[in-house]
Amino acid sequence: MGGRPPDPPGSSAPAAAELVFDDFYHAHFRGLVVQLTAYTGDRGQAQDLVQEAFCRAYTRWDRLAGYEDPLAWVRKVAWNLGHNRWRRLRTAQAWLLRQRETHVAEPSPDRVALDTALAKLAPKQRRAVVLHYLADLSVAEIAAQERVAEGTVKSWLHRGRTALATHLRDTFEEVRDV
Repeated sequence: MGGRPPDPPGSSAPAAAELVFDDFYHAHFRGLVVQLTAYTGDRGQAQDLVQEAFCRAYTRWDRLAGYEDPLAWVRKVAWNLGHNRWRRLRTAQAWLLRQRETHVAEPSPDRVALDTALAKLAPKQRRAVVLHYLADLSVAEIAAQERVAEGTVKSWLHRGRTALATHLRDTFEEVRDV
């Protein structure tokens, strides 16, 4: 994460394009990591996914720099990598997470309740909620990224919010009963 990645063998990109990529990388890396962390539940995995997406963008930067929204391309690649990794490694990941010893500050009870409620959502609903509320994407942008109708995204958001409200209400009622 310190510097820019090395140039691929045989490439001789102009210095101006490298500076633009560096600025693009530094402006968007952290935000994408936050989004993927919320979706995957694992900050380390999210960092790996976003880093891989940016590495792929770097090798295609001459073409991507001309896109209307190169961030959408990087985000989609990162999300696809996350989905593919989850499909291939879900059993191994579950075992590794149980074995990992973490030394981080304890999350607040609200954060734990929110993470638990997000985990209970259907993947498409969770993805829509994360993209809309954490990535600040509009319904139209989510629909374009997911290649679905805007009405479908609105439905996912509505159902996701309803399910989150139910899960969070149940969680806080359990706390009051104790």
